[in-house]
Amino acid sequence: MKRGRPVASDIRQNIVEILYFMGKGYGYEIYKVYRSIFPSCTMKSIYYHLAKGVDLGEFELGEVKKEKGEYSWGSEVEKKYYKLGGAAKPRMDPRVKEFFDKRKEGQ
Repeated sequence: MKRGRPVASDIRQNIVEILYFMGKGYGYEIYKVYRSIFPSCTMKSIYYHLAKGVDLGEFELGEVKKEKGEYSWGSEVEKKYYKLGGAAKPRMDPRVKEFFDKRKEGQ
């Protein structure tokens, strides 16, 4: 048996499921969807798993946009958009599909 932390992660797999249906999304957007579907998780944990997923090839970092606005930390925000990478293996979680189906109907 290997030592150390296992490579597989439920949180990262849930993010794979979300990105499968979203196509692409930035960190906070993914976090909001995650909190709507799955048990509570911190934003820091989501960002950790996005970075780890990029390292493992489960996610790819797409474009990085800087947007102006009024934020508590300043006047600019950097949004990193993620999409599925080659190593991602979506399982078609019915909870995620149902969430996005309802979201489409509401538009």
